[in-house]
Amino acid sequence: MEKLTAQELNTVQSFVAEFNTLKMKIGDAELAKTVLLGKVDKLKAEYNDYENDLMEKYGKDAVVNVQTGEITRNSEEKEDV
Repeated sequence: MEKLTAQELNTVQSFVAEFNTLKMKIGDAELAKTVLLGKVDKLKAEYNDYENDLMEKYGKDAVVNVQTGEITRNSEEKEDV
């Protein structure tokens, strides 16, 4: 029976080991992605709830400058009323 040389076998084993390592890293990255997407969904829901609270307090026509906190009114809606 023919066999690979020790060097050939070592090279093949190195490729297989590196391939397996990369597959594990891809799996870890996908798990991390899933966790991050869950956090994004949670943050979106929390922001939506807070936005609704602010609309109740300041009105649906309020426009907030997120840099300064200044509130202005949406003039288009004011003109329609």
